[in-house]
Amino acid sequence: MSCRINQLNKKTNVTYVYESVSYWDKEKKQARNKKICVGKLDPNGLFIPSGRLNLEQAAVRDPIVTASAEVVGPLIILDAITDQLGLRKLLKSCFPQQYQQILMMAYYLTSTGEPLSHCETWCKSHAPSFAGSLTSQRISEILQSIGIDEKQTFLAKWMKAVLEEDYLCYDITSISSYSELKEYIKYGHNRDKEKLPQLNLGVLFGQKGRLPVYYERTPGNITDVSTLHTLLKNFKALEVKSLHYIMDKGFYSKKNIDELVDSKSKFLVSVPLNNKWVQHAIDDIHQSIHGPDGYRKLDGEVLYVHSRLHPWEQSNRRCYLHLYYNARARAKAVDQFNEELMGYKQELESENLVSGHQKAYDTYFVVKTSTKRGRKVTYNGEAVSQYISRYAGFQALFSNGIKDPLEALQIYRDKDVVEKCFDDLKNQLDMKRLRMHSSATVDGRLFVQFIALIYISALRKEMRKSDLIERYTVRELIQEMNTLTKIKYSGKYGNILTQVTKPQREILKSLNIELPGKT
Repeated sequence: MSCRINQLNKKTNVTYVYESVSYWDKEKKQARNKKICVGKLDPNGLFIPSGRLNLEQAAVRDPIVTASAEVVGPLIILDAITDQLGLRKLLKSCFPQQYQQILMMAYYLTSTGEPLSHCETWCKSHAPSFAGSLTSQRISEILQSIGIDEKQTFLAKWMKAVLEEDYLCYDITSISSYSELKEYIKYGHNRDKEKLPQLNLGVLFGQKGRLPVYYERTPGNITDVSTLHTLLKNFKALEVKSLHYIMDKGFYSKKNIDELVDSKSKFLVSVPLNNKWVQHAIDDIHQSIHGPDGYRKLDGEVLYVHSRLHPWEQSNRRCYLHLYYNARARAKAVDQFNEELMGYKQELESENLVSGHQKAYDTYFVVKTSTKRGRKVTYNGEAVSQYISRYAGFQALFSNGIKDPLEALQIYRDKDVVEKCFDDLKNQLDMKRLRMHSSATVDGRLFVQFIALIYISALRKEMRKSDLIERYTVRELIQEMNTLTKIKYSGKYGNILTQVTKPQREILKSLNIELPGKT
């Protein structure tokens, strides 16, 4: 407890200001008071702080000073990422009227992952304050104003700024929606197993740079294999140079490989084992691959490997087929194959067919229809047995740029960065459901979401350079910074940061971020 006392020194005619502080005297076992001089009053009665006080101590003791506070910890971290990536300048060049609000919404999503409808409340306590310009109505207006041309211009500039010699992992996720009104919200293969219409979101992610590079949305009923054409078409329009794509088997088709080869793009793609040309290759080496020539180890895992030159179709372009056999993975592969067959059978019986599964329907099932018994679906036992005995446990990768099989497999396995990207979108950035009822609003929301994904990815990348990644998630790190506050004092005191905690100092040091000075 303390109280303020003004005391006039009659000799000097100066009024000194004291604080009377109560404390417990352990020896006398009673409460005592002591006076501490904290300043004096000038002839006009204005408080002049003692030299022993820092600015914050002086300001809180000045009776005419008013103060307000705003949280700046997350801002300091995210501003540093913004400067490092040049995002402010880039966004301003594409969205001169809305760039500050777009940045603030991305900051909010990165910091909280909560619905944008709560952004105004968050802005009231966090710097820089955009509360008045980020009401729910204003947010909707801003999202609708993010045009396709401006978005594509940003993506083209962003790709040019961050793309290096990198492997680009491409994958698609589905985002469920409660609305069926939009032209690209359709029922399709929902990856979250939800009985809701959806849109599909494709993201290109740099494997080395660890940053999202590009995104596009497609109707929810479009299969993965059909989206690559649109992606290559968009890159041609953006005048993007040839890239090196890493894709899973959902994107394999002869048409896609033809287009990749024609565009002179590099690629590494997993090929489904139900393709006859891959099966013929496995048949050729089924016995010999298990010998010492095929024996390899990758990260302690025993593999049997075979690679061969495989010129592609009529173009005769040089490509490589890499085959891998994993005895330990064989049992899991058999279980997965049988589970997939059961799913295909249900699709055939319900006549809810998926175009990408047609080859499996034709190979592993017999469908008979009669007027008496109706539609009957049975397994093609010979084809199923042949696959399990001959091909289970194998994996096939096809590339026109990576000759070494172990390098190809390592690069392919490292594409899990895009899976983390989707996890961030849905679980860290409030993107599991779309509740908006305007196509333009959804497009704007996806763009802001992509900017927030850049921040999540960039901050995690920086955290990997130190031990921060072992101690915090991205969200936990930002929450640790939430107590760092800037007090805005009136008059001569300016803005002063509150005391920095030890964990905050360690975070800032690890990220090479300096605290801003007095303003």
